[in-house]
Amino acid sequence: MEILSSGRKHGVSDEDIQHAVDHGLVVADSEEDVDKVLYLGPDRAGNLLEVVAALRAEETEVVIHAMPMRAMYESLLRDLGEADG
Repeated sequence: MEILSSGRKHGVSDEDIQHAVDHGLVVADSEEDVDKVLYLGPDRAGNLLEVVAALRAEETEVVIHAMPMRAMYESLLRDLGEADG
């Protein structure tokens, strides 16, 4: 997975980005842009990240955004818990 400079803007390491994607708790297509995917997952220390990847024509992904998860995404995690229970 390629990580663009915009994906590093908030100081998240490449290793933590990859970990969050590999261990995503939520993986959701963007409602605004069908060519983007949102990952909510932990970094290597267990802190939740939000990672946005754009889908390329050859079906590969490129990370364009990564930062500590904002409160606006907490409902997605709550919804996940309700689906399990």
